[in-house]
This record gives sequence, C-alpha cells and structure tokens, in this order.
Amino acid sequence: MLIGLSVRDFAIVDRIDVEFAAGMTVLTGETGAGKSILIDALGLVLGERGNSKTVRHGARRAEFSAEFDLRSLEDARGWLEESDLDEGDTCLIRRVISAEGRSRAFVNGNAVTMQQLKALGSLLIDIHGQHFHQSLTERRIQRNLLDHFGGHDGERTRRRWQEWQTLADELASASLSEAERASRLDLLRFQIDELERLDPDPSEPAELTTEQQRLRNSGRLAEGAEQALAALSDSDAGNVGGLLAEAQRILSGLQEFDESLAETLEYLDAAAIQVNEASDSLQRYVGTLDADPERRVWVEDRLASLKSLARKHRVEPEVLPQVLVDMRAELEALVNAEERGRALEAQVNAAEEAYVAAAEALSKNRRKTAKRFNAAVSEAMQGLGMPGGTFEVQLERKPQSRAGADGIDDIEFLISANPGQEPQPLAKIASGGELSRMSLAIQVIASDGSRIPTMIFDEVDSGVGGGVAEMVGRRLADLGQSRQVLCVTHLPQVAALAGQHFRIAKVTDGKVTRTTAERLSDDERVEEIARMLGGVEITRKTLDHAREMLAGSAQKRA
Repeated sequence: MLIGLSVRDFAIVDRIDVEFAAGMTVLTGETGAGKSILIDALGLVLGERGNSKTVRHGARRAEFSAEFDLRSLEDARGWLEESDLDEGDTCLIRRVISAEGRSRAFVNGNAVTMQQLKALGSLLIDIHGQHFHQSLTERRIQRNLLDHFGGHDGERTRRRWQEWQTLADELASASLSEAERASRLDLLRFQIDELERLDPDPSEPAELTTEQQRLRNSGRLAEGAEQALAALSDSDAGNVGGLLAEAQRILSGLQEFDESLAETLEYLDAAAIQVNEASDSLQRYVGTLDADPERRVWVEDRLASLKSLARKHRVEPEVLPQVLVDMRAELEALVNAEERGRALEAQVNAAEEAYVAAAEALSKNRRKTAKRFNAAVSEAMQGLGMPGGTFEVQLERKPQSRAGADGIDDIEFLISANPGQEPQPLAKIASGGELSRMSLAIQVIASDGSRIPTMIFDEVDSGVGGGVAEMVGRRLADLGQSRQVLCVTHLPQVAALAGQHFRIAKVTDGKVTRTTAERLSDDERVEEIARMLGGVEITRKTLDHAREMLAGSAQKRA
C-alpha cells in the first residue's frame, strides 16, 4: 500500500507532502489546476521517463519519494530480497531528475537502474490512465487484460517459443545446399593438405628470421669474432689475458709488504677466469660460423613459403598452425553436418512440440477465463448504465504462420450495447461515452485478477455523468473495500463516495504560480462537492445537496 508521497520542484509544484490511507481516495480540483500532477509524480517515482522540463523553472533538480507498506506485497518483497534491497515491512523509493535531464533512482537508499525501478514499480501500483479507452481497441491490450484478469503467466510460452526459434535459426544456418557443402569440402581438403605439407610451427618464423640474419652476415660475424678473440688471448703481450697476468705478478710480489692487496688480487683472479671463459666461448662460436650457401637458400625459401601461405590466409606466419587446427575442425563438422543436421532437426521438432503444448495450455486457460470475464464485465455494464448490454471475448486460433511468443490465440473484445444487437468489435463502437464506460468496466474487472493492492484511476470516468456517474463511484468504492484506490475525478457522485479527499489547487502571488494538494476536512468536502455540483456560484441549495450526497455515501460505506 502507498503510505506517502513527497514532491519537490516538479513542474509548478514547489513542495507537496501527502499521506494516503487505505480504501478509496479522490483527487479533485478546478479544470487546469493539475489534478493529475500527483499521478504523474508517482509515475516518475516508478520509472517513467523524465527530462529537464520535469524540473520547476529556476530549480536545480526535481525530487520525488514514495513510501510503501509491503506487508501484503509478497511479490514486491520477493523481488527486493532477490535484489538485496529488502529493508523490512516498508520500502522507500527516491528519484532525482536534474535540470540538465540526468536522472538517478534509489530504493531503500541503494542506487538502482531505471530498468530495476520499472520492474519494482510494476509490483507496487497499477495505474489506469484517462486515455486508456483510446488504446482499448488494440488487440494486444485486450489480450493483456484477459491474461491479467486470469492471472495467466505467459512466460513459459514465451520461453518455449524463443527456444524453438533459436534452434530453427541454427538449423537453417547449418543447412548448406549439397553443392555448397561439396565445394567447401574440396577447398578445405586442398588447404589442409597445403598446410600439412608445410607443417608450420608457431616458433619457427622467429627462429628462421634470426638464423637468416646470422647467415646473411656470417662474414662480418667471423671477422669480428676473430678480432675480439685476438684482443683477449693473442700471444702478443698487449692482449687482455697478458695484461691481467702481468698485473697479478706485480701485485703478488707486493702482497708480502701489504696484506690489504689480497682483495685486489682476488678480483684479478676472477677477471682472469672470466676472460679465459670468454675466449673459449668465442673459439666455439667461430667454429659454428660455417657460411653454408645451401643452408642459407633453404632458410630463405622456407621463410618465403611461410609468409606466402600466411598472406593467403590473411594471418601472421606464426598463426598458421592454429589455422590448420580450425580448418580440420570445420572439415570434421562439415563431414558430420548431415548427422548434426538430423540431430538439430529432431531438437527443432521437440522444441516446436514443447511450444505448442505450452501455447495450447495457455489457450485452454484463456478460454476458461473468458467465460468468467464475459459474465463479470457484462454485469458491470449493467451497473454502468448499459442495461441489456453484453460483453464477449472472441478467441480464434491463429494460422500456424502467425503463432508467436504470445501464443496461438487471436483475441478480440466484442460488445452489444443494447438487447438483441449483434456483438461488434470495440473498435466499431460509435459512442465515446459507451467506450469510456466499457473501458472503466473492463479495467475494474481486470484488476480483480491483480495481486497489486494499490490501484490508480486517472479520470477514467470521463464521458459519463448523471446516474451512471454514481454507479461508477459505487464500483470504485466497492473496489476500495479490498484495495487502496486513488482516483482523479471531476464527478461529484464519485468524489462523495471516497473515504479520503484531496483538493488540488493552483495558487499565485502574481509572480509565481504553484500547485498545492490539501486534504479536506468534512466541512471542506461539503464546499468542494458543492463546487463540483454548482460551478462558480455555490448556493445554499447546492451545499445542502452536497451534504446529502456525503451523508448518503457515508451510510453506504458503513
């Protein structure tokens, strides 16, 4: 149940704080006062799109918050628990929209996405707008209303449909023509043979490039290595080895006079060992520098072959081994394609059967629900000034080509407004008043299948008046016995039946205009009902009539 709503800097609202009670609450006011502004604010709290125009002129941001009692909202509590947003028996939702159009939302102090906010909002409040009758003629809306009334969960049918379509698409992609398959097989076998003959290795291109560089410069390498070797250990006294030996000899003779030279001698001994090892290494290296022209040609040719095949497959040479692996896998898949196709075909057939079974079960439930819906709406029509009128849900099976995620039923609402008249589609109803009454009857009845305890009706009683208006009010009041009902109305007959009454007014100081929401006392309700009855001039007779209406409504509620 909605406990309270706070609005800051929204449109022409600077500040509104409203507390709501159980039962039926009405919002009334002069034409143009903004009676629907609280409903619009609630819509934004629950995830409807907002923009910079939402923010009151001159303000930095608009803020909305709504508190809900969750004790009778099992679905909402379950959603909050799954989302790690549960805070007990109440839920506080806050929405902030900046003057630049940026939007943020919070549930119990935790930031959430708009998608999450909408999902939660759909479990908290059911809003029926004033223009609903205009979309009531759409078959999609009619199907949703029937399912809503029956509490049908179409998720199983939608899931089975998606599984079927996914497998069918996979089968279509896998079903190459025989000629295409044979052509691809020939090409794959040729390319695999070509790669297997080359037998590439991932590390080979880098190793061959290094060897190619060494072979191309073998002369320079040999000459330089010989020179370095001579500098290290040539028989000439000027070589590094000879110089180190001379230094060792001199310091050894001096060590007997100063023992501190021992450490220096150790360094020279280590250096002499390193020089000897470097000399041995260079001698071995010089022995490997065999400028074999045949090896050089082989390396050049091998590298050229790897690079040529890599260009053909549009990859780097080191990737060729993986190309071979992928092609072998594709070849195996194509060879087994016929067997895979048979397996996929069986899966597609099984998925289709599962979808049809789910759709048939949904269709059966819809037909059972339609009988109850027909009787309930027809009865509601009688109570809304359409005596003898009847309502009928027409269900016809779709052609197989038009079956879809919503099932196998074509659903259309038919009505007969007068006795003996053949039922006609809603779209053919000429009277706007009749369509408004039908819309109200269907919305109220459909809500009986809803598990959401808060219902909002935004001027759904437009187009009716007189005795019918009182019938509308009674139906909404009856609904308020088991639900929390918020109703924006211009009808005194409806307003008089509410347990709680707010007046929406537009006030100005000559410079700034703002909207206010005021909960009315009993005396103030009399004045407001009188205004709704009598217009600009309120007479004593009108006031007496208003008191009489409120007294009668109180007796009916009791």
